[in-house]
Amino acid sequence: MYSNFKEQAIEYVKQAVQEDNAGNYVKAFPLYMNALEYFKTHLKYEKNPKIKEAITAKFTEYLRRAEEIRAVLDEGGGGPPGAPNGGDAAVATRPKTKGKDGGGDGAGGDDSDQSKLRAGLNSAIITEKPNIKWNDVAGLESAKQALQEAVILPVKFPQFFTGKRRPWRAFLLYGPPGTGKSYLAKAVATEADSTFFSISSSDLVSKWMGESEKLVANLFQMARENAPSIIFIDEIDSLCGTRGEGNESEASRRIKTELLVQMQGVGHNDDKVLVLAATNTPYALDQAVRRRFDKRIYIPLPDAKARQHMFKVHLGDTPHSLSESDFEVLGRRTEGFSGSDVAVCVKDVLFEPVRKTQDAMYFFKIDGDMWMPCGPKQPGAVQTTMQDLASKGLASQILPPPISKNDFEKVLARQRPTVGKKDLEVHEKFTKEFGEEG
Repeated sequence: MYSNFKEQAIEYVKQAVQEDNAGNYVKAFPLYMNALEYFKTHLKYEKNPKIKEAITAKFTEYLRRAEEIRAVLDEGGGGPPGAPNGGDAAVATRPKTKGKDGGGDGAGGDDSDQSKLRAGLNSAIITEKPNIKWNDVAGLESAKQALQEAVILPVKFPQFFTGKRRPWRAFLLYGPPGTGKSYLAKAVATEADSTFFSISSSDLVSKWMGESEKLVANLFQMARENAPSIIFIDEIDSLCGTRGEGNESEASRRIKTELLVQMQGVGHNDDKVLVLAATNTPYALDQAVRRRFDKRIYIPLPDAKARQHMFKVHLGDTPHSLSESDFEVLGRRTEGFSGSDVAVCVKDVLFEPVRKTQDAMYFFKIDGDMWMPCGPKQPGAVQTTMQDLASKGLASQILPPPISKNDFEKVLARQRPTVGKKDLEVHEKFTKEFGEEG
């Protein structure tokens, strides 16, 4: 029965094209829409993947033409060729989409399409530095050294790279969530004197057939034009999963193929373009994509010394009473914590003094006219509350107490690490097979 839908769709298409060529857009538009409806119904029942692909391509072509005609009709064009405001004048404002061998206005249309694609990618260029230095990244000395060899040295010391010595062209950072892969990329964006493209899957996926691979090609072309440049693709597994899986779409396969071609760099000078990617699931990557990365660096959970440094970095210049030995104890107590876990812990700790201030029943004066919460036995303690002080117009003169070791003890008593042992085993296995320690 479903073959009737296809035949009916083809009949409508013939009529639509005939009216379209004659310039009768008012008649052509509903005929195209009827054809699309029948094609859509047919696709629900079609089992042959090749036929399905061919019909989908035609469906996209006719849909695009219908949208162009709708735009012309909205502007007031729609009559036959001799009619005012219609016909050929309308076609001139909205040319038909040309095929690869099409002539006429096709080149101008391609330029317009390309400029639109590039305009969308321009938002991915990081113009303001994230202000994260190499020293802000705790540990990961091997990863930082490798990235400096790839990013800093080729720009500052190009004379180092002569003969067969070439900078690294592609890095894959992998590891459990929250270990600092994206943070490391931010440090690269800050330290590198290069154009930095920060890309996610949403920047490269389009609802239009064939547009996603054009976005990938334009991204790499823009990177070459703005060299030296870095393309950072976060969560690359969402774009480059294993090919041939049951849930893989045609569009997804085309994006992977184009990305593979561009990363290979055939016919292009890509010495000054670095691809940096991050993933939490390295085994999900297609093996051909994996091979394109010269360096595959494992970003593990931070060790005790790195965690100690992270606590200091995240506390920053916030007033506290912790000694160096207190930070060492925190580093040892947070075994199994990721960098993200440490950041969340410190964020929670930062609110402890605020909570104390809200609940305090006694305050004392400090530095002349500032009020700070205290215990009842504190010399100069006054029985009052934060709300009472605020009602007297002293809200701007209330200070929370410095962060203490007890604040950390309180938060750590209720916080747990987010990375499980099974996750770590998977990444360690991948490192033994394909990667290297960061």
